[in-house]
Amino acid sequence: MGMKKKPVVAIVGRPNVGKSTLFNKLFGKRKAIVQDEPGITRDRNEALCQYRDREYILVDTGGMLSEPDASFAESVQIQSEKAIAEADVVLLMMDGREGLTPVDEAVCDIVRRSQKPVYHVINKTEGKGNLRIDEFYKLGENLHLISSEHNQGLSDLLDVLYPHFAPIADKAPQEGPTVVLLGRPNVGKSTLINAVLKEERLLTSEIAGTTRDTIDTWVKRDGKNFLFIDTAGIRKRGKVVWGVEQYSVSRAKSAIKRAEIVLLLVDGDEGVTEQDTKLASMVFEAGRALILLVNKSDLMNQKEAGRARIEQQLRFRFPHVTDLPVLYISALERKGIARLFKKIDAVNTGYHFRVTTGDLNRFFEKMLKTNPPPMYKGKALHLYYITQVATRPPAFVIFTNAPKGVPANYLRYIQNKLRSAFGFEGAPIKIKLRLRK
Repeated sequence: MGMKKKPVVAIVGRPNVGKSTLFNKLFGKRKAIVQDEPGITRDRNEALCQYRDREYILVDTGGMLSEPDASFAESVQIQSEKAIAEADVVLLMMDGREGLTPVDEAVCDIVRRSQKPVYHVINKTEGKGNLRIDEFYKLGENLHLISSEHNQGLSDLLDVLYPHFAPIADKAPQEGPTVVLLGRPNVGKSTLINAVLKEERLLTSEIAGTTRDTIDTWVKRDGKNFLFIDTAGIRKRGKVVWGVEQYSVSRAKSAIKRAEIVLLLVDGDEGVTEQDTKLASMVFEAGRALILLVNKSDLMNQKEAGRARIEQQLRFRFPHVTDLPVLYISALERKGIARLFKKIDAVNTGYHFRVTTGDLNRFFEKMLKTNPPPMYKGKALHLYYITQVATRPPAFVIFTNAPKGVPANYLRYIQNKLRSAFGFEGAPIKIKLRLRK
């Protein structure tokens, strides 16, 4: 399940030969974490790329044939072999400085058995010294020398691959929203994406921190293409370890900016924590819609009592948010997925909705009659009219005789009334006050 069929180009190879660097260069953005340490990439990472007038799906993979005692070595190997099986073209990447290693030859045998078109890409070939290129010719004459870090040879490689790419479609399929999964470590984000895809696509483990990078996954459902972005679990600031984890947290925060809707996963057994509140605040401050998913609800002791406990915690943690959409799911048992997509559609509609001027004025007039604003410095506080100035998120401007006189609780009252009246469920509503004498 994924994007409409486009040619898939998979980058494979043993650990630390520069696969993620090449992926980032061809995609044109820094999308995969790159560090001089084997085993950084664990999941498959994919991106829709364009070259000249054609397009293709590029897939980054974890290092194949890692040491048996390396973390998640078996799972990474399975994911890489799946990527080869689903690919139309395979880029077998090797290191020109280290020469042809036995592990390279073993990976080559695996790729050849797939009977897919294979291109041998020799990376790190900048400069003239310390190169062992001659060793690779035993694999065949068709070698492509590049330096992904220094942008050398990439255009030549793309020209060779160009016949495999597909013309860019004149009419794009209907696109659903970009959905980011956010939460503390080990709350089930990757398990949820696997449940949505109905396959073990992302690595999951009881070990916190299994996901390190932000992983883009395309999901096709009900005729729409949804982009789901899995993120690394975000711990309290004082517990974040400098290095890969710190960069993972930074990438997760950047992913929020790419989102239209954020799914904040909460552990049903542990309940809503202070860290969950902080993550939700990050989402609202970024102006993104939010859906709270209480995961592992199959494990909640005495479900009715458990849900009452969660609702009590929500009232305590989010006292000013009266319409936060909450769904109870079990990613492991794949329960609640259909309801989740219905909720995503509903929230996405509200996130993009623009109220007609007539409806907005009638709403505003009725609201002021029902609950007029308080006095300010002994004088009447007038709210003259309201207008919607933006969507994504919905934003409004209210003209008043005293912008500083409108108290925060009255603004929250207007936001909640707007949300309930026009279906802005889960969307942050921004209101600006402007002076009109």
